[in-house]
Amino acid sequence: MTTGILSRGERAHPLFFWFGAVAVTGGVLLHLPMYVRSAAMHFHVAGMRIDHEMLIGMALIVGGTAAAWYGLLPASLGRASPERVAAELGDLSREVPEDREGKLNFAHWQLLLILTLAVVIDSMKPASLGFVIPGTAAEYGLSREVVALFPFCALAGLTIGSYVWGVIADSVGRRAAILLSGIMFVGTAICGAMPAFQWNLLMCFIMGLAAGGMLPITYALLAECVPTKHRGWTLVLVGAFGLVGGWFAASGSATLFEPYFGWRILWFLNAPTGLILILCNKFIPESPRFLLARGRVREAEEFVKRFAVRVDPRHWADALAAPAVALTSAMELVRGEFRATTVTLNLAAVAWGLVNFGLLLWLPADLRTRGYSVSGSNELLFYSSLLALPTTIFVAWIYSQWSTKWTLFVLLALTVFGLVGLSLLGSDVAIFRDNPLMVFSVLMVGANGIIAVLLPYSAENYPVLMRGRATGLVAGSSKFGGLAANALTVAALVPGMIAAVWALALPVALAAAMVARYGCETRNIDLD
Repeated sequence: MTTGILSRGERAHPLFFWFGAVAVTGGVLLHLPMYVRSAAMHFHVAGMRIDHEMLIGMALIVGGTAAAWYGLLPASLGRASPERVAAELGDLSREVPEDREGKLNFAHWQLLLILTLAVVIDSMKPASLGFVIPGTAAEYGLSREVVALFPFCALAGLTIGSYVWGVIADSVGRRAAILLSGIMFVGTAICGAMPAFQWNLLMCFIMGLAAGGMLPITYALLAECVPTKHRGWTLVLVGAFGLVGGWFAASGSATLFEPYFGWRILWFLNAPTGLILILCNKFIPESPRFLLARGRVREAEEFVKRFAVRVDPRHWADALAAPAVALTSAMELVRGEFRATTVTLNLAAVAWGLVNFGLLLWLPADLRTRGYSVSGSNELLFYSSLLALPTTIFVAWIYSQWSTKWTLFVLLALTVFGLVGLSLLGSDVAIFRDNPLMVFSVLMVGANGIIAVLLPYSAENYPVLMRGRATGLVAGSSKFGGLAANALTVAALVPGMIAAVWALALPVALAAAMVARYGCETRNIDLD
């Protein structure tokens, strides 16, 4: 059996993973005494000294993370000979009965549930920043520009982590990348006990590293385990429900715990949520297609039967005999047959990041300067978001039943329309001036829909050996747009709304044109 992380056929030193997980958890527990002692001051620890227990805890977290990573490494990172793989595949191809092929079974539904939970946990981390920042600014006495370094460090980590975890997923495995994120989530919980703002920035960056890579890796894993005809809608809905669930988890935790335990409790929640992810490891499989592409046929045997993945011995043998090892090079993403695809998808990701992390974050303040009351502007944004939420199901349907390429194009076009409408709210054009809810709803539908389909679509555009880093690069580009927008806030250079809208409409429109010209139709295409 290879369903658990302790399988010796798969890992060289599996006990190191569990030793590392225990060490990291112990290191976090050693930070709790200082936090508990601060209860009389409403859990304000700014200015307190780091004690010996915390120093030992930090050492345990660093050592435990290294040990867990060592335990996640496979027994061999090499590739088997094509001749031996072809011989083993001959038997493996007969393991899947025809009546099970192409159908969702219990293993698929279990995987959908676990990966949705993983995306909820992952997206909860950056979503918590909005609830942490006010308390951070008050406790440390920081200005708006200085406290903006908090999300800036998180976005920097998210950007870098998206690509780094993609490399890990393509070289070590999808499951290893997800579990490493879980270990780091637990470790970054100690930010809740950090007495200096600089330590909070460091922990926020590390949290971003772990969170940045998990989302694209879950898409790569799911795409390689779900039957082709069900791939589209499952990818979109897992991502959409996971992102919405992460927001509700963050806001719900802030509502329930922050009034009683201060803003720092939201950081300490990284520990139990990370441990939940780690303890679910038995239900997180390795991708059968990744194992086959790496020549690890015997390890893939159980997963092929479990997920009814039918393999063609001739196809896989030819792929392994060809110079497919070149696909492990990052340069393959920006040259040759993948160049236009990579440029197109990353431009769309950067444009989305600018809209989502910049424009949509600046909107509340701009609406108030236009004469809307606080409650009026909040209600306008709330109702437009509420109207956009059910459209996710419709987006998933047209993505899987109509066209993957043209669904992305339509969502980009809707975003452009919403941006143009936003710039005309104060004009004499009645359709925009008199219908602000329509304008904001179109903008929300477009922006929410883009991120719901962009990463699934990216995962479907690349072969197995480069799927992780390609999807990670697109995810990183979406965060890079947010990083650029946040840098303007830190530098106090936020542009006027009209100028910002037109500056953003151009790259979104260009991305739409490039999707129409260079986008590939991936609906019902076999990812092998």
